[in-house]
Amino acid sequence: MKKLNTLVAVVALAGASLAGCDSPAEEQAEETADAIEAQGEATADAMEEQADALDQTTDGVDSTAEQNLENKADAVRDNADAKAEQIEEQAETPPQ
Repeated sequence: MKKLNTLVAVVALAGASLAGCDSPAEEQAEETADAIEAQGEATADAMEEQADALDQTTDGVDSTAEQNLENKADAVRDNADAKAEQIEEQAETPPQ
């Protein structure tokens, strides 16, 4: 158990050391990416709440309208995640 705790501490320290190496541009990109992900998540959550309101029965079966809106919410979430990842990757890629 001590070896595992030591390993975890070393990995955490290494991660903290690397995190401090981000350039200001990388840090800004990460903040922008986090904001995009948060906005996408909030939008998708609101859409899912609307979807739930479309089907008031608790029979375990989604109506077509509810399922369509939930699918759109998933797409919003996926799109936000992809956009955020792209921003982070662009910030990490050195210019050539």
